Amino acid sequence: MSKEKKRISPFANEVDALAIGGLSIENRVDRISIYGSLDITRDRKGLAHAERLKLLVDAIVESMKGEHLPEVISIKPPEQIQNPFADDGAQ
Repeated sequence: MSKEKKRISPFANEVDALAIGGLSIENRVDRISIYGSLDITRDRKGLAHAERLKLLVDAIVESMKGEHLPEVISIKPPEQIQNPFADDGAQ
C-alpha cells in the first residue's frame, strides 16, 4: 500500500481496508477486523503510526456511540464456494 493517509468510515461497507505498518484493518458492516502486528517505536515514524491508530479507534468508537447496540452479534462463517479456476475434478 502506498503512504497515502487512507481512512475508512467504520461499518459503512464491505470493501474498505487500510494498513498501519504491519497491521491490517478491514471494514465490514457488522465489524472491523484488525490483525497483524504494529511496532510503535519511540521515534517520528512510531508517533505517526500511533496517531493513525488513535484516529481509527476514535472513529470506530464515535460511530458506535448513540446507536442501540445488541449485547452480542453472531458472525456467520464465510461461505465456501467451488473454485471456478480449478480443473473439473479438483476443488
